[in-house]
Amino acid sequence: KEQTTTLQFNFHDIQSGKSPTAVPIAKPMNQNPTGFGELIMMDDPLTVGPDPKSKLVGRAQGLYGIACQDEMSLIMALSYSFIDGPYKGSTISIMGRNSVMHPVRELPVVGGTGLFRMARGYALAHTYSFDTKAGDAIVGYNVTIIH
Repeated sequence: KEQTTTLQFNFHDIQSGKSPTAVPIAKPMNQNPTGFGELIMMDDPLTVGPDPKSKLVGRAQGLYGIACQDEMSLIMALSYSFIDGPYKGSTISIMGRNSVMHPVRELPVVGGTGLFRMARGYALAHTYSFDTKAGDAIVGYNVTIIH
């Protein structure tokens, strides 16, 4: 029997400092104002609240690339793995376009493992904070999963 699960967590994408969680792995030869063509690999913490010191519940691992020449828009391929609570050991996979300057973005949940095997659904992402100079961002996620 299918069930619906709703999750809320925060994603901390840190490109600055001594221990970044997101690092560029490819840059285009010709720079575009949006950064079009850059590819970033990430291993970001997922926390209960937007404070980086709030309880760690998982990690978002994968890659994203700047995929638009006209606006800051990413194509994301990420696995969100949960390391605490009732979903410990389970993952969801999210892949899609993320227009980061929009107040709320909808991304598709395209799969999962463990308790979320055969998952489908959607994630609503909203930026809590973004440091344009450092490239650091905290993003809140509200995710609805059918599994």
